[in-house]
Amino acid sequence: MLEIIVLPLLTMVTCKETRAAIIALHKNGFTGKDIVATKIAPKSTIYRFIKNFKERGSILVKKASGRPRKSSKRQDRLLKRIQLRDRSATSAELAQEWQQAGVSASARTVRRRLLEDGLVSRRAAKKPLLSKKKNIRDRLIFCRKYSEWTAEDWGKVIFSDEAPFRLFGASGKRLVRRRKGERYHQSCVMPTVKHPDTIHVWGCFSSKGVGSLTILPKNTAMNKEWYQNTLQQQLLPTTQQQFGEEQCIFQHDGAPCHKAKVITKWLGDQNVEILGPWPGNSPDLNPIENLWSILKRRVDKQKPTNSDKLQEVIMKEWVAISQDLAQKLIESMPSRIAEVLKKKGQHCKY
Repeated sequence: MLEIIVLPLLTMVTCKETRAAIIALHKNGFTGKDIVATKIAPKSTIYRFIKNFKERGSILVKKASGRPRKSSKRQDRLLKRIQLRDRSATSAELAQEWQQAGVSASARTVRRRLLEDGLVSRRAAKKPLLSKKKNIRDRLIFCRKYSEWTAEDWGKVIFSDEAPFRLFGASGKRLVRRRKGERYHQSCVMPTVKHPDTIHVWGCFSSKGVGSLTILPKNTAMNKEWYQNTLQQQLLPTTQQQFGEEQCIFQHDGAPCHKAKVITKWLGDQNVEILGPWPGNSPDLNPIENLWSILKRRVDKQKPTNSDKLQEVIMKEWVAISQDLAQKLIESMPSRIAEVLKKKGQHCKY
């Protein structure tokens, strides 16, 4: 009789099912020794299940108490509100403020509670300050105007901008991985100089690839005379090379030398169509900003040691940028526009 009952139970694989099978046999009058003979579970496990059943009258496992939480769900929600009110507050500062609300917890506990809500400490992203309602309004006007444009439409645009390159510029990197005792190892130290040489460049690109790149001579101001000369010698040859007789659109931001009347007139005389009006403080809408970041990382890897070498590396790495990369950046424009609209004019991830 025992074998008839037990054979189907031998297929039990989970602890919960095994416990139920053992208790079922026990209720049917089988002794612990009889159940052990079935080899359904180790002897100690079988006797423990039977003992617990006799004491509690249930096959359910008593939930372990463990260490009680120091905070209730309501107090956890309070901590979340405190953090969202001041995103830069440290866990130690939050612990002090939480303590004023009656919760005595360490900074480590604070971090665990915030982690449960997906709030993790990260380096703040650097974006231009949108200090005026006009900035946000202009961004929304621009994005609504071009919201229907496809990647093919953006492929007819030449984006342009100026950018600085510094010797020993580290491209924003501030973290290294090192072992104990390696803090001042050469590979873990960021070299700095008091007055690093800075080189300013102007460049442009489109979905067809990078265009001209020119380096601003030392002691030369970025004024309307310099800009008109740059457009004459760099932009026009690029448009001719990339688009020929096909109509294209030129993008530049609202820098003073870009908005000068003489520049506006010159562009009109050259039949250059302008994209815009371009919203201020909007580098996230200009894919050339991503191109500058890529270029700076590549330049920094070459570790130029003087101004001449820096210029040489900049030009070399610029022409090495592939057309595929340029096209990929241009094709991100519809997503940029959509994200700014979704965020009601605020900065997007780009």
